[in-house]
Amino acid sequence: MSTPLAELHMHIEGSLEPELIFALAERNKVELPYRDLDDLRGRYEFSDLQSFLDLYFANMAVLRTEQDFADLARAYFARAAAGGVGHAEIFFNPQAHTARGVPLRAVLDGLGDAVRASAAEFGLTSDLIVAVLRDRPAEEGMAMLDELLGLDVPVLGIGLDSAEVGNPPSLFEDVFARARANGLRAVAHAGEEGPPEYIRQALDVLKVERVDHGVRCLEDAELVARLVEEQIPLTVCPLSNVRLRVVDTLADHPLRTMLDAGLLVTVNSDDPAYFGGYVDDNFARLQAELGLTAEERETLARNSIRASFASQERKAALLGGAGR
Repeated sequence: MSTPLAELHMHIEGSLEPELIFALAERNKVELPYRDLDDLRGRYEFSDLQSFLDLYFANMAVLRTEQDFADLARAYFARAAAGGVGHAEIFFNPQAHTARGVPLRAVLDGLGDAVRASAAEFGLTSDLIVAVLRDRPAEEGMAMLDELLGLDVPVLGIGLDSAEVGNPPSLFEDVFARARANGLRAVAHAGEEGPPEYIRQALDVLKVERVDHGVRCLEDAELVARLVEEQIPLTVCPLSNVRLRVVDTLADHPLRTMLDAGLLVTVNSDDPAYFGGYVDDNFARLQAELGLTAEERETLARNSIRASFASQERKAALLGGAGR
């Protein structure tokens, strides 16, 4: 591949590999409910989004200190760089940690340290996007945002994630308005399990610049036309969609239909430790099972850079294959 990738939809907690879970549990003296690695890996079969989230949040119990978060991010950056990622914008969920008694400062300092060092250590640039848990009260999300805004931390944007059904974007209008007023870029998960209407709310109520997932836009021709006309990026996660039963198999994935419609689609890994692979693994499987062509692969790579919040200079360097 001539063009490096920008990964725009990756939850740093979702890159917590089983081996690191056990290592951090030993470091922090956390008792795990798993006999061994095989027992843990055997639980990575999900019937829907909620069944995944239950395990996802349970495993976060091992993340306790600033060093834990720095180690987690550095492990992801090393793997991402090896997979051809030149720029990464990663989600993190403060509420999932502060609810366990972990100070927000520890989360931010650990992740921030890794982000600041990513270019020198791994040859990729990176940014943080704070994600609000949509299955928690909006008032809690606002309180978290207020605390975050009071700290000097390198956070680029705000997102909205967790269980989508029954938790529409419109509930978080005030949170996103405050974030945007303070200079944060806005994105939101919509149209994964939730209906196309959630994508409209993300655009019209939250004023997002990117839609995370968005695959269900295809159910609404008018919405597709709008997304094409406005070139709103969609951060699609194929292996995630299969593992969470959004589609039955990768061969059934609508990625090519979305490309053919003129949608600005990107490919991402979502929660790679849980869904069977990092972004390069997604591309390899798409090539093998969907017949993804080299030209489509290049289009998706360039789309990812276009859709990123990287500086124009960084985008130009990536599109020029700088250093490759």
